[in-house]
Amino acid sequence: MPTTTEDHSTSYARTDDRIVVTHRSRDTGRPLVLLDGQANNHHWWDGVRGDFDKTHRTITLGYRGTGTSDKPRDGYSTPRLAQDAVAVLDSLGIERADGYGTSMGGQVAQWIAVRHPGRALGCTSPGGPYAVERDTSVRRSLAQADPEAVRQALTDLMYSPGWLVRHSAGPHHTLGDPTMPPLARCGHLLASDRHNTWEALPSITAPTLILHTDHHRLTPARNVALLAGRIPDTRTHFSSPEPGTPTSRKAGRRPAPRSVTSSAER
Repeated sequence: MPTTTEDHSTSYARTDDRIVVTHRSRDTGRPLVLLDGQANNHHWWDGVRGDFDKTHRTITLGYRGTGTSDKPRDGYSTPRLAQDAVAVLDSLGIERADGYGTSMGGQVAQWIAVRHPGRALGCTSPGGPYAVERDTSVRRSLAQADPEAVRQALTDLMYSPGWLVRHSAGPHHTLGDPTMPPLARCGHLLASDRHNTWEALPSITAPTLILHTDHHRLTPARNVALLAGRIPDTRTHFSSPEPGTPTSRKAGRRPAPRSVTSSAER
């Protein structure tokens, strides 16, 4: 489906179930689709997108339920969100793309790689009964009744103390899309919680790089070994965040190979 342009940055694609998905594409070069974490919009990538400008044409999208994309009451799953991304690539006439997915964006990209070989790939954990879950203290901090307490807990998990000292006023683009209605936010949570590609991962043919930090508490690093053991052509890279550096920037500043995975975010 051809895209229609609202301005110089935002275009629209329609999925096979008639959902309108907004997307942004900029610069020229090898296509790189950037897939953000759970319940977030394209601003997730604001801090690192410019790092790819010299080598890639970057593409971001608003999953259903986020930003200015349609917000249906149901129909949320990581395979369905993968179809949103594929609809965007189709609307742009892109047959092959590099991929960089973080957290749920990585889960979405797993399905793209499984069902659309040669498109894009990104990972966080395989989901299902084999995934290594975050510890109890993290779960409790994110399940508090006070929304402000949850936001503070998520801020502390997402950003290093040094970075927060220098950027106390933000912007903090990885803490969720404030425009999402509650049903859409719940849909994203269920999509991530129900994600399971364990049986499908061996069918991925794209060369895969898994980036992770050994300090990240939201997605335990032991998931990297699980993914690497299931995806045939895999390399891994661990990094320790530099003082004052958001975990997303540490991974995002590395050049993207043909397919990129990351388990650095929620």
